[in-house]
Amino acid sequence: MKIDCKQTLWNNSRTWILVLALALFLPGRATAQGMPVYDNTNFISMTKSLLESAKQTSELLKTVEFLKEQKDNIVKVNNTIKQLKAVRELARNNEILFNTVQNDLRDILNSPYIKAGEVEQVSKAFGTIMDTAIDELDFVNQILSSDLLKMTDAERTGILMEKKVSSQEMVAELEVKVRRYREIIAFRRMQDIINNRETEF
Repeated sequence: MKIDCKQTLWNNSRTWILVLALALFLPGRATAQGMPVYDNTNFISMTKSLLESAKQTSELLKTVEFLKEQKDNIVKVNNTIKQLKAVRELARNNEILFNTVQNDLRDILNSPYIKAGEVEQVSKAFGTIMDTAIDELDFVNQILSSDLLKMTDAERTGILMEKKVSSQEMVAELEVKVRRYREIIAFRRMQDIINNRETEF
């Protein structure tokens, strides 16, 4: 029993010495438990940096939005220019068609080398092309002037480009027909000249 008491006392005294040594040698901050202590200067600097970063991000987002709007505007202008060019080309092609029919068709039909039975055939061939051209012009007019056909600029541009190509094909077809009839007239005139020479001899 004496030994137990001595050991407990000895252990207790060693524990007390250890606690006392720790209390003396540890700095004041290490003894405090709970909320960490921050340096106010660093905290203020970090807050300023965060605010500046947020401001820069906001400005960057505004710039991105602005650039996006400008890109949309450029696309719209580009589509408008394409539409304008397509309409101009359509108008030019239709002018060629009408002038060709007005002048060349009259010359062909008035030629003595076109037979009476061919007049209707020639008129019909030219008339079909002109009817198609007029229908396409009406359709283009509806596309440009009416909001009933709900279309985006890109869709409208696509259709106008198709109609432009179609009008170019009609001009080419009409030119081929005119050339063919003129060649027929030239051939028959030549035949007539040769036949008249033969009769003179």
